[in-house]
Amino acid sequence: MFGIMQKLFGGSTAAVDIKSLISNGAKLIDVRTPQEFAEGYAEGAINIPLQALQHHLPELKRLNVPIVAYCRSGNRSGIAAQILKANGVEAYNAGSLGQVNRQLKG
Repeated sequence: MFGIMQKLFGGSTAAVDIKSLISNGAKLIDVRTPQEFAEGYAEGAINIPLQALQHHLPELKRLNVPIVAYCRSGNRSGIAAQILKANGVEAYNAGSLGQVNRQLKG
């Protein structure tokens, strides 16, 4: 069951070095709501709520860099990563805000 969930929601972030991706030009996006984003976010992140992601696909594709998505739990960011990948964008699910902050500070 967990394997199916990993495939649906972008898989595990354990093998992905978020800090390295970002230092090499990847864009960090927070796919939570603007209200959640206002309560705190990872340094350098931009807020593109999951519901608005389709609208932002053209600009994200033009960036021509990997996209690293995070949210509150990793579910929405997994969906975002799958949407981006399906549209030809290299994308990673970084999991939760806490996971991202731990990786960036580590």
